[in-house]
Amino acid sequence: MIFHSPVEPVYYLLPFIGLVVGLFGTMVGGGGGLIFLPVLVLFLGIPAHTALITSLVATLPITLAGSTVHYRKGNINTRVAGLFAGAGLFGAFAGASIANQFSENGLVTGFGLYCIAIGVYILISTHRIRMLPSGLQTNTSHKGQKNLLKSSFFGFSSGVITGAFGTSGAAPLMAGLFSMKIPVKIVIGTSLLVVASNTFFSIGAHFLVGSVDLTLVYFLTIGSLVGAIIGPSIISRVKTDHSEVRIRYSFAIGIIILGIIMING
Repeated sequence: MIFHSPVEPVYYLLPFIGLVVGLFGTMVGGGGGLIFLPVLVLFLGIPAHTALITSLVATLPITLAGSTVHYRKGNINTRVAGLFAGAGLFGAFAGASIANQFSENGLVTGFGLYCIAIGVYILISTHRIRMLPSGLQTNTSHKGQKNLLKSSFFGFSSGVITGAFGTSGAAPLMAGLFSMKIPVKIVIGTSLLVVASNTFFSIGAHFLVGSVDLTLVYFLTIGSLVGAIIGPSIISRVKTDHSEVRIRYSFAIGIIILGIIMING
């Protein structure tokens, strides 16, 4: 169901939040749902299930705009993206089915636990990458049956997360892409394209049973689209070879804190 809620004064802050989310999301390979959902639930008091699909709809323009710019700048491996997106399609529908079994509080708590688990995983995997010789960290090889299994597992996991919690599911995507020794710029662009696919199919899975607040979508996407266009241009100019570890540590710590807030909120 689609509806328009009355405009509240606090809504005028949403374009600025959207700008930051769009900028950050397209620079790290996510769509922004990881931020949109807590904002809607914790600060605006939107019911979790309504916030979930509203977050998905607000995220889709970011992922489409951001992945388009990344593609033009050569930051997307379409072959790898196709492998992850194919598995993510099935995961998105599975995640939507799971979400419908949760209560409002259960959905929020589950999202918080997911954030903490993924944050810890990224911290551990980043530490392991630091221990590798530098040549191994930028090996672009991604062929073979082992990587097919990785793309299936991490792509499906990402789809489940997107469908179940209304977030980008970028964390498992990035974990899988980094494990394939792909350079960070390609990881970011490829992840964003897969997130766009997962988000699209998750919206379809939720649409018949969920409620979308288009007023919130409008306010969030006004700013987020601007950020989504600027973000890829910034990341293409940044020398990520020396900042990759810092980016991953910052991302991990941020989502762990967010997870704790969601559980205690």
